[in-house]
Amino acid sequence: MSLLEVRELHKSFGRGADEIPAVRGVDLELAPGETLGLVGESGCGKTTLGRMIVGLSAPTSGQILFGGEDVAGRLHEPRYRSRVQMVFQHPQSSLNPRFRVSTTLSEPARLLASESAGASSSESIRETLRLVGLGEEYLSRRSGQLSGGQQQRVAIARALMSAPDLIVLDEPTSSLDQSIRSRIISLLKDIQKSNSVSYLFISHDLSTVRRIAHRVAVMYLGRIVEISETNQLFDDPKHPYTKALLSAVPTLDPKKDTERIILEGETPNPTQLPTGCSFQDRCSLVHEACRTQSPSLANLGSSRQVECFAVQ
Repeated sequence: MSLLEVRELHKSFGRGADEIPAVRGVDLELAPGETLGLVGESGCGKTTLGRMIVGLSAPTSGQILFGGEDVAGRLHEPRYRSRVQMVFQHPQSSLNPRFRVSTTLSEPARLLASESAGASSSESIRETLRLVGLGEEYLSRRSGQLSGGQQQRVAIARALMSAPDLIVLDEPTSSLDQSIRSRIISLLKDIQKSNSVSYLFISHDLSTVRRIAHRVAVMYLGRIVEISETNQLFDDPKHPYTKALLSAVPTLDPKKDTERIILEGETPNPTQLPTGCSFQDRCSLVHEACRTQSPSLANLGSSRQVECFAVQ
């Protein structure tokens, strides 16, 4: 059984003529111990989707099933919040500068963990800190006394304090330099092996996503347009938008064709989406059905789904 299922999830902001659809009928599944990468241009709805899953933003409609149970109306309940945590893009903004690391890590245990876990929270804090590669000497430090990489380790430790089953990671390495980024990715993979935690890894950095994700979902204008196993997607992308995204990824392989695909046209105004496929004005494969009908995700083999008439 899937750990997380998202069915026909919608999120709009504003009302009437000013209503902006940020997430439009998204379907996703995430298995226990799996990492699902979520990629797409800025403004495509990735972060909004992640915030809905952790309960920081209420869905307009749709279902969020966790362990087979619909929790869309109960996302703020401590029982759910303890099992689903989030790591934000900028640790310096998400950590309280007045708190010492010990206080930062004790808050989730106090608010969300069980009474028995709370009784041993001091030991849990030291254990979790060791898990993210930091010693006990960091407990007395405030976030301003830490490097960017150390801050993100503390943010990851905070997410782990309630022993979650799922962590949503929203651009967790984008503010870090390359060497620290590599260490954080290795750290996350080690934690996953030891704790069997699942990740929804939101990023625009496709090279990083390839290193950590088991599967990748590609998002465009609030819709998932392709889902596939990671190597399959990178080696043989099907949707025209996925091909354009991956063409921008640098490669060191001289035998690989690195011709950049430049999309023509502009992203449609989300308040005035065209009839049919929302990618039609930027697509080289567009045909008549794309102008009149909205495609849906269809199976393309056993491990891939694509939302495109031209490849179905």
